[in-house]
Order: sequence, then structure tokens, then C-alpha cells
Amino acid sequence: MRIDVLTLFPEMFHGVFGASILGKAKEKGIVSLNAVNFRDYANNKHNTVDDYPYGGGGGMVLKPEPLFAAVEDLMPEGGERPRVILLCPQGEPYTQKKAEELSASRHLVFVCGHYEGYDERIRQHLVTDEISLGDYVLTGGELPAMVMIDSIVRLLPGVLGNETSAVTDSFSTGLLEHPHYTRPAVFRDWAVPEVLMSGHHANVEVWRRQQSILRTLERRPELLNAAELTKKERQWLDEQIRIREQNKEADD
Repeated sequence: MRIDVLTLFPEMFHGVFGASILGKAKEKGIVSLNAVNFRDYANNKHNTVDDYPYGGGGGMVLKPEPLFAAVEDLMPEGGERPRVILLCPQGEPYTQKKAEELSASRHLVFVCGHYEGYDERIRQHLVTDEISLGDYVLTGGELPAMVMIDSIVRLLPGVLGNETSAVTDSFSTGLLEHPHYTRPAVFRDWAVPEVLMSGHHANVEVWRRQQSILRTLERRPELLNAAELTKKERQWLDEQIRIREQNKEADD
């Protein structure tokens, strides 16, 4: 995979792209990571990339020319057009499923903006995706781009030491991930559940699945509406909900 980031602050990415999982993936040749200063594509003697908005108002707006020129320069001649992702609070909320979708791409270009906003022609005619990390506003798109790139690259084959890790992550199955335990078996009188030390793999998988459902019920119950549960799991979940309601009534 090739990932290019269009930013006014490429130095922000130097440490991120060279460390930890991203750094190892780059060393292995699994992914190419590049931060490009799109100010280099400005078409005026002052290298300005923003201007005042038509119609008045506060703030500055990113001009279309530098970003169009940068994306077009990054496109391989005769090659497939990359996914061009605009980081924007107005965009589609980012999810694990979106990360999985983007991880199948060969070339991604992230556009990190600053100032008041983007010229609308960038949205209409250049980008393929507008994505938001959440209902809040940051000073620029660099931090969201880093988060997205990390979540995408870790899904590529050969990046993680354990290939099953990404498959069982929270949200990958539509549920939150089950609890984990390691040595010691007893810590301050808190013991690891016996089923995990039983050596019975089928029972362990059932326990993990049930715990995943319970954790989702406790923390993100709205996810259960779209979760793919078997009929038996649905019945088990209904029973757990009934027991919880009874316990709550007893406590009241």
C-alpha cells in the first residue's frame, strides 16, 4: 500500500511514520508512507495556499489549485486513481468497518486542512471520501490522519505479529472485545476465570463470545441491534437482560 499525506506540517509525521508498528511496516516494505507539503504546489510567488472567503466572514479558506496540483502529481501515470480522503468534522464518522474497507486500497491520499475550511470545489471534484473522527473540531487534519493511518496499516497482512489480533478487535465483529488475562493466575486475591486455564478450547471460545456480548451490553448496547448473533446467542442475551432487570429491581 502507498499512503501520501498532504499537509502544511510534514514534520509532524516524521516520528509517527518511523516508530512502532508503522515504522516496522515501512521497514518490511508493506507500506510506503510519505508526508508532502502542499505549499510546494502553490502557483504564486508567495506560496500562499489560502485566501479570504468570497462573501466575507472570518477566517481563511484553502485554495483549490495547490491541492489539485498535489494530488494530480501523486497519481501514477496511467495508474488507478487513489482514494482521496478529506479530514473534516462534517464528514462520515470513522469506524472500524471503514478502516477495513480502506485497508483494501492500493493508494490512499489524506488531505489535512487548516484555517476556516476548504474551497467547496475541493469537496465536489477532488476528494472521494470525507471523514470525521468525532463531533469535535481540531486545529488541523494531521492528528486524525495519523489515527486513521495507524488503524488502516495494522490491518495489512504481515504487519501484526499475530494475524488473528485484528480479526478479534473490538468493532471488527460488531461487538466489543472480550476481557483478557495473563500471569499470574491470582493477583491480590483476584483469580483468572477457571475456564481460561481449563485447556478446553471450545469452552474458552464460548466464554469469550459471551463475555464479548456482555461487555457490549454494558458499554455500547446500541451495537447489539446490528450485531450478528445466532438464535441461541440472542436467547442467552435476552436471559442476561432479564436477570439484570430483576437484580436492579431488587436493589431498588
